[in-house]
Amino acid sequence: MHVHVNAATSVDGKLSTRRREQVRISGDEDFARVDRLRAEADAVLVGVGTVLADDPSLVRHDEPHRERERGTDEPPARVVVDSRGRTPPDAAILDGEPTTYLLASDALSTDRERALAAAGATVLRTESTDGSERVDLAAALEALEERGVERLMVEGGGEVIFSLFDAGLVDRLTLYVGSLVLGGRDAPTLADGEGFVESFPALSLAAVDRLDDGVVLSYDVE
Repeated sequence: MHVHVNAATSVDGKLSTRRREQVRISGDEDFARVDRLRAEADAVLVGVGTVLADDPSLVRHDEPHRERERGTDEPPARVVVDSRGRTPPDAAILDGEPTTYLLASDALSTDRERALAAAGATVLRTESTDGSERVDLAAALEALEERGVERLMVEGGGEVIFSLFDAGLVDRLTLYVGSLVLGGRDAPTLADGEGFVESFPALSLAAVDRLDDGVVLSYDVE
């Protein structure tokens, strides 16, 4: 599976404000770029924190155009990393088509799994291998691959992006850096979580492009 992380941050590396409120960081040119990336993906993934904060549908109004670019009649699936099943049953991401996969750990209760399945989620449960309640991302991505997901686009947030880097699962990173400063020690960043101390992901800068009033940095992940 090819895993492509895409995000937009302020100059100081923040995804949103300390209140975790959405901020428009990029503009129309970058929105069009993101739509092209979505058009190439088999599925789009977010963490449950993004679902709870923003309630995204991960569906665009230009789906027919995107389907033609992907060469398939099926729109990209939606994926939520949600170890304990905190996604609300009435969340927009569970509303109708396309398929929504919920990646959960063995911390998910049977009752909650049934409720989410009834709301429209396809639950993929993995056993935690490190003694925590976190999703085993490597196993979860293998389960997605078995269901035909070969190109996965990741749209955040910072916790799930860090976890994917920590597991060595990211192949490419594209980052739009907008011309604003958000500040705040508690504001979410591109890669939150525990942070790296001794071993850091190796990135190779592949391209720098100016869009709107910012730049897009494209990296291959070694």
